[in-house]
Amino acid sequence: MKKLSSYLAALAAGAALLAMSACSGNAAATSNANDAGTITVDHAQGSTANVPLNPERVFTFDLGVLDTLDALGVEPSGVPEASYPEALTKYSDAKYAKIGSPTEPDFEAVSAGAPDLIIISGRTAGAYEELSKIAPTIDLSIDASKPMESFTSQTKTLGTIFTKEAEVEAKLAAVDATIAATKTKASDAGKGLIVLTSGGEVTAYGAGSRFGLIHDVLGVPTAADIKLEGAHGQAVSFEYIKAANPDIIYIINRDTAIGSTASAANPLLDNELVQSTNAARNNKVISLDPAGWYVVGYGLNNIKAMVDAVAASVA
Repeated sequence: MKKLSSYLAALAAGAALLAMSACSGNAAATSNANDAGTITVDHAQGSTANVPLNPERVFTFDLGVLDTLDALGVEPSGVPEASYPEALTKYSDAKYAKIGSPTEPDFEAVSAGAPDLIIISGRTAGAYEELSKIAPTIDLSIDASKPMESFTSQTKTLGTIFTKEAEVEAKLAAVDATIAATKTKASDAGKGLIVLTSGGEVTAYGAGSRFGLIHDVLGVPTAADIKLEGAHGQAVSFEYIKAANPDIIYIINRDTAIGSTASAANPLLDNELVQSTNAARNNKVISLDPAGWYVVGYGLNNIKAMVDAVAASVA
């Protein structure tokens, strides 16, 4: 039986702690090696954890972290039940212990798996206290207000834990080079609008959002001042999109990302109001990889794919 009541209590505490972490900007992980075969990791919960170097049994609830581990050749022992993108589909195999969902851990399964390290992020932040009772647990949430700095810190921490520092530096350098080249072109490519479609509804995301990489890091100017509430975008109408008149529209189809067949992004936006925008007239309505952007996010392999997609849109 899952310790649901303990989880719910931990969820409330974790949410408050995350809010404090966001205010202090302490959402990225850092690490310092010591002489005892472990490292001390400062992470997004505002606390530290002593983590063994090269832990053998690693459980991760975050698919971005899973993507980074995969890029570094580190194979976790436990992963969540999820709708995996093609690049990570091998983790659906039963050889990898299933430890709950990306939002709700199965504490019994985690405990039975005897992990040496548990990695969580925003979706499971509320379970931190409970998971910490089982094994060293670190929260590697990405800070949306400074995504690349946060991601870089997170990735270097993983590189230190698994003694993959050289590989991390090389891969980050390659991503940085593509970002620099993209920013040079993006400023002259016109204004962009990021929209997410879900169950027939459309929400927009701007700078500082979970998809703010496009504006904050890659330099695509914003077509509108988007109001955000937490991780959720601003509900918008087709009239709103027409009035914003973006030069590029980036579409993320949440239904596809989570394995639902509720709707497809392009038909939903195929109406005369949207078709009157500069983006539609210039064939700049870009369908971004749904799973990559909505489910996985910041991982070493996936971040390259995300940056490459935006680079192609401003070429």
